Amino acid sequence: EIAARAGLQSVELVSEYVDWSDADIARVQKQVRSFRLGIDTLVATPDWISRPVSMLDPAQRANFLADVSRALRFAQKLEVPYLILMSGNTLAGRSRGEQYTSLVESARRAGDLAAKTPVALILEPLNTLVDHKGFFLNTCTEGLKVVKEADHPHVRLLFDLYHEQVEAGNVMRTLAEAAPFVKVFHVADNPGRHDPGTGEMNYPNIYQAIQKTGYTGYVTMEYLPLGDPVESLKKAVSGFRASTSS
Repeated sequence: EIAARAGLQSVELVSEYVDWSDADIARVQKQVRSFRLGIDTLVATPDWISRPVSMLDPAQRANFLADVSRALRFAQKLEVPYLILMSGNTLAGRSRGEQYTSLVESARRAGDLAAKTPVALILEPLNTLVDHKGFFLNTCTEGLKVVKEADHPHVRLLFDLYHEQVEAGNVMRTLAEAAPFVKVFHVADNPGRHDPGTGEMNYPNIYQAIQKTGYTGYVTMEYLPLGDPVESLKKAVSGFRASTSS
């Protein structure tokens, strides 16, 4: 309801879906449609922190792929186009090269599962400096490299602008290079992952940089509002539209 009142077109789900029955799915679909919304993404392994579903460990790959298969079934029932993949935290006692190789292979194998469906998989890098210490895939530059090496049409990138700003900066140049492989951008300002326009990031310029690439996918407002959520989201949506209207 908040998303609809704010003028958004869709919402994301993280772990809400994992225990839903068919009746639950029907109820959610009815509610979402009543607000003229869609659902754009699910997290394929929502409990990746607490369960052995790392993309970095071949010994955990069967668990990871089982979760992807489960999420793909839900995505199809809910008419969701994308599943978010999390690399997992860096493993002790393994070289970065070993873990990277496993990550690429896990992405490729998951892509083979997704290829049987209309759903695509999107890798999300997370920053390690502030929010996700120990996370393996921490820049979109490396995320893009993984996507290219996986070389699978169902494996693409989620570009979180906040995470990239925190970890690496140079957001506009990186997004220009990555845009052909990006299916979703996440929006939040730094510091604090708050409303766009409250921190150091020049979102009008960033939105225009995205537009110049020819990108036509999702731009998702994923931030912690400092005030009323509806008014905050309305302002964020208005700012995006004003920046990309010309």
